[in-house]
Amino acid sequence: MQVTETLNEGLKRSYAITVTAAELDAKVNEKLAEAQPEVEMKGFRKGKVPMALLKKQFGQRVMGEAMQESIDGAMSEHFEKSGDRPALQPEVKMTNEDWKEGDDVEVSMSYEALPEIPEIDYAKIKLEKLVVKAEDAAVDEALANLAETAQDFKARKKGAKAKDGDQVVMDFVGKVDGEAFDGGSAEDYPLVLGSNSFIPGFEAQLVGVKAGEEKAVTVTFPEDYQAENLKGKEATFDCTIKEVKEPVAATIDDELAKKFGAEDLEALKGQISERLEAEYAGAARAVMKRGLLDALDGMVDFDLPPSLVEAEAKQIAHQLWHEDNPDVEGHDHPEIEATEEHVKLATRRVRLGLLLAEIGQKAEVEVTDAEMTQAIMAQARQYPGQERQFFEFVQQNQQMQQQMRAPIFEDKVVDHVFEQATIKEKTVSKEDLQKAVDALEDE
Repeated sequence: MQVTETLNEGLKRSYAITVTAAELDAKVNEKLAEAQPEVEMKGFRKGKVPMALLKKQFGQRVMGEAMQESIDGAMSEHFEKSGDRPALQPEVKMTNEDWKEGDDVEVSMSYEALPEIPEIDYAKIKLEKLVVKAEDAAVDEALANLAETAQDFKARKKGAKAKDGDQVVMDFVGKVDGEAFDGGSAEDYPLVLGSNSFIPGFEAQLVGVKAGEEKAVTVTFPEDYQAENLKGKEATFDCTIKEVKEPVAATIDDELAKKFGAEDLEALKGQISERLEAEYAGAARAVMKRGLLDALDGMVDFDLPPSLVEAEAKQIAHQLWHEDNPDVEGHDHPEIEATEEHVKLATRRVRLGLLLAEIGQKAEVEVTDAEMTQAIMAQARQYPGQERQFFEFVQQNQQMQQQMRAPIFEDKVVDHVFEQATIKEKTVSKEDLQKAVDALEDE
């Protein structure tokens, strides 16, 4: 077997691989000899079929396997000796297409090698960690928001008209063609106007009613309504308004705290404070991560495989095009050309991606099964009632697993570098942190 270099330009590599006819024949004989003890053929006992007959009967079939194994073996040996790591799957093709049995096999192999990545002195990386404390005002604001979600209703003044967002307490009887239908009646029913909990158009007709008023509401059931006998039918609801109530926020006290699972108001404030500071810490980490990536990008420079940059630029252009054209859900659209800006962003992403991968490999960073399971379960919650199907889908889809593993791996590598970098804490306001986060989105 012979491997001859035909191109070595930057990261581009090409080789001519020759597998001699003698090597191929030996490989075929080896494979037939391995199979011989299990072969049964009429006129011969099991395992006693002559090699010449085996070769005549099965030689052509085994030849393809032998050829592939020989080429794969030559490629593996080459990468082991050279230390090259291909950026993408090498392009391999047979060059003597008129090959016939007894000829040498000639193959060309081309690829782009991953570059040598320089060592980095992490201690030279200087980062700023923004720290925000949960101030009383922020805790009070969060408490007020909780109180709104736990809102109650109190009666409006006598004769007041119902507004959108008010609660109307009423009796009603629904009729189709003058006849009451099952499930269309209720007493003392509390309906919040604007909640869209009734048939479309129903609640809007109650805006402006007063306590003690009788109101006939006419609506048409949707064509996709669950009750077959009501689909598309016009119905009239005779409503007797008993009370009109306006929304009021719940009182911020120990009783409110208990509604949210806290022992008392002070305990609830403590929980809110912890949650807010956890949110601030998450946002601050994102800001510091961007600072780290900027620092790394400025510290290293190395050749990049053109194919990786081109593929990433196309992906960026495609993604941004869909963001600008949200109505186009599929990929049936004209080819999208990458611009210089896309290529510039792709260059940074590929450089940092290769760098982080190298750091992670040297630091032996791994994504554990437990971390993957946790990530899958977190994403599965976005599909209520279909969690099991989503979990099974991911387990059977290697590409999906890789998409979920990549950000976990990246974050672990980033944490590894954080541990060795020089980090200085800086206490800032919530507003300053928000400005820093907004700046990330603008870049």
